[in-house]
Amino acid sequence: MSEREPIRQAGFLSKLRTGLSRSANALADNLSGLFNKKKLDAETVSQLAEALVRADVGSIRASNIADAIAKGRYDTEISEAELKSVLAAQIASILKPVEQPFVIDSSRKPFVILVVGVNGTGKTTTIGKLAQKFSREGNRVMLAAGDTFRAAAVEQLQLWGARTGCQVFARGSGADSAGLAFDALAKARSEELDVLLIDTAGRLQNKADLMAELTKIVRVLKKLDAETPHAVLLVLDATVGQNAISQLEIFKATVPVTGLVMTKLDGTAKGGILIALADRFELPIAYVGVGEGPDDLQPFSARAFAEALTGAA
Repeated sequence: MSEREPIRQAGFLSKLRTGLSRSANALADNLSGLFNKKKLDAETVSQLAEALVRADVGSIRASNIADAIAKGRYDTEISEAELKSVLAAQIASILKPVEQPFVIDSSRKPFVILVVGVNGTGKTTTIGKLAQKFSREGNRVMLAAGDTFRAAAVEQLQLWGARTGCQVFARGSGADSAGLAFDALAKARSEELDVLLIDTAGRLQNKADLMAELTKIVRVLKKLDAETPHAVLLVLDATVGQNAISQLEIFKATVPVTGLVMTKLDGTAKGGILIALADRFELPIAYVGVGEGPDDLQPFSARAFAEALTGAA
């Protein structure tokens, strides 16, 4: 870890709390009646469950959390601070199993990461931020501009390449993305690079032809190395709420998704969607993002997220 890493992490935790303030404030507003009542009875437990549902936690899990908090505390007084603390602990326990650090396997050169997602999730920006992170850790990184349908995506990746000192493998607009991925892998192997990050065209999850193109990219990569891609990261936009569930279902059925990146947590009052995703799919949450800056994408911490979401001290 570099000397600046603890400073970056501390700054990110502060931004996470600020970024999730909309979700925390919305949750607090929904719980205001409960705070005023002070006792956990049937009505307040129901209020708690409803507030969690409105935060996009999901109805079944919301009821389970409310019941768990009421257990042993039913009909007793509870302060706002205590409720937030207990709620944060419950949420953290649900999220802890998906708090799995994303690790580059140095025995696989290059370690191939395919990044997928629908339009507008911040996928290309996420790739740039990951390139910066991996480069800082001493890895030699190549970026493959596989979004050949959007010239701006290639230009954006080239800017990140210049900023991070990473090589960018690109072709003209409309080039075959599977062929580009294959050639990028061949070049990265020949140069014994450490990491290959492959961008893909943003696509709607209900477009069968575009989704089929993803399977082609994976199939073509395997012709060169049967174990690739070593990781498939799905970038999800927190502001879409429950729609993130259907996106994950479709992508998971199309490519072997190994982890999630949740962006734009600072732009939504429904940060609880992360709990619903973790509960339903049990996929590792690799990174979360709360801003546009290079350091605004950081490894996921269950406890930090739970405390920021609930406003717990």
